[in-house]
Amino acid sequence: MTAPFRSPRPARRRARSGPRRRPPGPRWGLRIGAVTSVLVLAASGVGHAVVTGVESGIGRVDAFTGMSDRPGGGDGLNFLVVGTDGRDKLTPAEKQKYHLGGAPCHCTDTLMLVHLSADRDRASVVSLPRDSYAEVPAHTDAVTGGQRATHAIKLNAAYAEGGPSLTVRTVEHMTGVHIDHYLEVDFTSFMRSVDAVGGVEICTVRPLRDSYTGLDLPVGKSKLNGGQALQYVRSRHIDGSADLGRMQRQQRFLAALIHKITSSGVLMNPIRFRDVADTMLKSVRADSGFAANDLVDLGQAMRGFTPSSSEFTSVPLGNVAQPVPGVGSTVRWDPVQAPKLFQAIREDKPIAMHRDRKESRARVVDVPPGQVQVQVGDGSDRPGPAAKVTGALRATGFAAPAAPAAATAAPAAGPSPGTPPRTVIAYDPRWDRSARSLAVALPGAELRPVAGRGPVMQVTVGRGRQAVQRVRAEEPPQKPGGISAITGDEAVCP
Repeated sequence: MTAPFRSPRPARRRARSGPRRRPPGPRWGLRIGAVTSVLVLAASGVGHAVVTGVESGIGRVDAFTGMSDRPGGGDGLNFLVVGTDGRDKLTPAEKQKYHLGGAPCHCTDTLMLVHLSADRDRASVVSLPRDSYAEVPAHTDAVTGGQRATHAIKLNAAYAEGGPSLTVRTVEHMTGVHIDHYLEVDFTSFMRSVDAVGGVEICTVRPLRDSYTGLDLPVGKSKLNGGQALQYVRSRHIDGSADLGRMQRQQRFLAALIHKITSSGVLMNPIRFRDVADTMLKSVRADSGFAANDLVDLGQAMRGFTPSSSEFTSVPLGNVAQPVPGVGSTVRWDPVQAPKLFQAIREDKPIAMHRDRKESRARVVDVPPGQVQVQVGDGSDRPGPAAKVTGALRATGFAAPAAPAAATAAPAAGPSPGTPPRTVIAYDPRWDRSARSLAVALPGAELRPVAGRGPVMQVTVGRGRQAVQRVRAEEPPQKPGGISAITGDEAVCP
């Protein structure tokens, strides 16, 4: 059986300015509440007394005892953030409403590796799929107390076998990244945290429905309370992307939550901050080295933290369904791209390629523009407006012929003489998703269904100037063979 890659251990370097390193002292993996707790505390810049009061409510866990043969530390600060399916503090009505029945398994799902840069200008969040193939080091079984030799498992099983310590050891072994702090959060903490900030707004370019979690969101903007947010980040039966799509939604929600906190005045109001932070941390467990001094130091360094300071990605994948005897179907990390990602983390380098200003302001659409075929014509014999619209559509990625076809009337469904007052998009109802994506690029255009047109959209340019809005596809779930990352400002609602 092939062992997972292990990155070379870099020599420990002198860290740049920032908080000092302290020596090491389950179901779905809801890391988002804990990650945000760290970022809120860090970005607030509040005083030591306030943070000390909040810190006293954090549960403690021994995540580093007995660990040896660890990777060397680089610049910056690394958190391993995991989640459990704890729900003991939820009411029966909440459990029923948000589909949280059944007994918790007290295990983890996917995990997140969060890297804060040495200059505190950037946070990099890397999702680690729960079904990742892993080989855990020899350890004492948390249930039986017996000794277990090194063996293959899925990554999320490390917690059940050896608790936080084995989880940290396994992640360090797989990534070559030194973990400085460990955070753990549950369902209750997440729901209460979202409610504490007044809900979070997310946007979706397609309806999202999952009968397993009860999620039911329309196209467009939706403001989610804590229970709805839990449904959103738990859902994995929306489409064929399963866990990979769910990780992307978790990352987008985290970006939206950071945006809500940094733009709503929470960080400027010590009383409100104290209430929000206290709520967030009530169900959080952290390693014993995660102390008030760390929070204050981070706060002083991160007062200007915003969604654009954050970047999100998942581990590049090689094989997303490789069977392993005795383990089941596992996800294998890309043997070339994954080490590059973790090398960037160790070297404190950005992982997201920042788009230029125009591209970053592009509207997100359901169907990638390159998959939408468009034929553009004028409502009269004037070729000028159609040529300009064609060029603009091609520039934003639509499959439009370079030379627009002339039209003498509006499309077949409701023709009128001369140039129509509004731009009209005639489309076959079977390609309605493509039509809606095209309509985003042509603000104010009228959609007219015409049965039998086929996949090609017919655009008839109306009177006056037709603006063309830049669009881009929503980033798909991680595909094999590359690193795909976005910044937080690309994930929030426009």
